[in-house]
Amino acid sequence: MPVWINTPAALQAHFEVKPERIGLDTEFIRERTYWPQLALVQIAIERADGDEPTILLVDPLRPGIAEALAPILADEAILKIVHSPSEDLVAFKHACGVVPKPLFDTQQAAALAGIGSGLGYQKLVEQLTGVALAKGETRSDWMRRPLSPSQLEYAADDVRHLFAMLDALDGLLAPLGRRAWLDEDAARTVFNAENEAPERWPHLSMRSAQFLDLPAQRRLVRLLRWRDAYARDSDRPRSWILDNELAVSIARQVPADRDALQRQLDAHPKAPRKLGDAIWAALSTELADEDQTPDAGVAETRDKQRLRQLQEAVATRSAALGLPDGVLASRRWLEALLDHGDWPDALSGWRRAALEPDLAPLLAQQN
Repeated sequence: MPVWINTPAALQAHFEVKPERIGLDTEFIRERTYWPQLALVQIAIERADGDEPTILLVDPLRPGIAEALAPILADEAILKIVHSPSEDLVAFKHACGVVPKPLFDTQQAAALAGIGSGLGYQKLVEQLTGVALAKGETRSDWMRRPLSPSQLEYAADDVRHLFAMLDALDGLLAPLGRRAWLDEDAARTVFNAENEAPERWPHLSMRSAQFLDLPAQRRLVRLLRWRDAYARDSDRPRSWILDNELAVSIARQVPADRDALQRQLDAHPKAPRKLGDAIWAALSTELADEDQTPDAGVAETRDKQRLRQLQEAVATRSAALGLPDGVLASRRWLEALLDHGDWPDALSGWRRAALEPDLAPLLAQQN
């Protein structure tokens, strides 16, 4: 049976003898906030007798729990076994002030072992252990107390099988010599979480920005950066502050003055009418680096034939390595490489070593 933990002392008692590795997962909500809000932390601890792990269900809503979790999460002598942890890491950083490390990501390990890319936890558990898990609490209210018996069992299952999964995946990665690849990817995941920040050029991910001229794109960047900063500070979803459609509309045709902006806001059903002064200030204030704004419209003029050549080269190399599609290099990473000529951080390390012999000649032809 899982152990419910609602005091710092109860949590610390389970770590008087430090384990070498723990299974780790969270339940969080993010419907009405910018930051993911921790609702539950699940920890599996190996037992010395080799029996089933002890599973702790830790209540982060109780005073002092986040502070008690922090040194455990930050202890680099304890390996944290996780599954696709990106948002969990952000939740931990916001709630506890630290990012768990080091990590063994079972989803990424499955990809590097050639099993499949982006596999969900339940599917991978069944594939590796033969255990079929229930799916009944995926949309549950994890903030309510007390949690129901079915919630508690579902939460415990999320960490119950992580040790068996690690052992199985490690056994596949070792003969391939890819454990170092996994460690490199995990370190990058931790670094990204520790240095999490709004995108510098948020307009690039908006298709509608491609149809704006460059001055309008610069105005859009001003609005989007302001929106991100306001959303982070107020802990509210970005779309609640200023939705994409309205931001593009304002950037495309600049209001003549503050009153004209207010009329535009008043006419839009989802507009933040009370934020007119802040929006006008953001729209009217040039950014120090906006002369470096990349043109989102470059996607329309990108050499699609060259991109296809890069994709084909990646596909050939992936097949030779036995890697699922998208693991070696995503389309977005290749577009960045093609547009800017510099290898993005996501393609550094083992990926660049694997790809550069094939991609360098294609990139040289472009120049």
